Amino acid sequence: MSKKPRPPKTSPVNGLLVVDKPVGPTSHDVVQWARRVLGTSQVGHTGTLDPMATGVLVLGVGQGTKLMAHLGAEDKCYEAVLRLGRGTSTLDAEGEVTARAPVPAGLDLARVREVAAGFVGEHSQQAPAVSAIKIGGRALHERARAGEVVDAPFRDVVCHALEVRDVAQVADDPDGAVDVSLALHTGKGYYVRSLGRDLARALGTEGHLVALRRTRNGHFDADMALDGRLLAGMHDDACRAATRAALLPLPRAVASLGTLQVDEHAVLELRFGRALPLDALAPVRSWDEVPAGPVFALLGPDGQLVALVERRDERLHVVRGFPPSPPETPWNTSST
Repeated sequence: MSKKPRPPKTSPVNGLLVVDKPVGPTSHDVVQWARRVLGTSQVGHTGTLDPMATGVLVLGVGQGTKLMAHLGAEDKCYEAVLRLGRGTSTLDAEGEVTARAPVPAGLDLARVREVAAGFVGEHSQQAPAVSAIKIGGRALHERARAGEVVDAPFRDVVCHALEVRDVAQVADDPDGAVDVSLALHTGKGYYVRSLGRDLARALGTEGHLVALRRTRNGHFDADMALDGRLLAGMHDDACRAATRAALLPLPRAVASLGTLQVDEHAVLELRFGRALPLDALAPVRSWDEVPAGPVFALLGPDGQLVALVERRDERLHVVRGFPPSPPETPWNTSST
């Protein structure tokens, strides 16, 4: 009986794949699908989405995995539905109900907006007890499944904007639950599930998320995403072709970090890991013409990504280097 070929460790393709994750699979499930479809084990993701969540999941493929740490620090946008009246062990609909509290009588849109305004800006947020944060080398969700009781850590986070769109009674709910529709723009490391818990308690009740969708990760949005259901289906030639067509090349993937094009001599210096002084960046004449971000990208004369760099001591130092990409080779799926 023929065996399916294992994806090669060296990637035949490089770039970013923006996926619209459906409800159900974990972020790792989506990574595994992409590995099989693209024929490489070099696939990673930034910004984990819970199984119940949908929306933008950015995958790095091949050399694109080197971008994950930098793109993961970018802002994110979400849409969510918070159900007031019940709290759960996971702060979402997948957990067991752990607390019930009546929704205050007369709670309306104006009141929810008034309270929600207090969550905009920088503040300290306690992570969910069921999350990927590690304490003592083990993730909190692993400890929770083992029956351990561990206090989740607090972290400084930022919510740039929080819009309360609607407040509606849940039909035929035995607890008189109320759904609150939210849209928010957050910084790195923000837990929308924690916001749901904290906002509900600030309103005098308990709550958990019943829907969560990430609409944007940095400058990657849902409109440019590949439907994740395609990756979950038959991994045939049509699926592979559509997935490769959706792959963003490295130069486009780093656009949000800021880019600067350099000449061939500078490329050679960067290949050896050498720092570049200002006079190596001609026709750039001053540091004011250089991207302002803490880390940005240098492109060669051919427009290909050469390195991510940072400015220190009046020089550009290599943070991550990117070797020339070899020509793409099709992955042969036939059995031998």
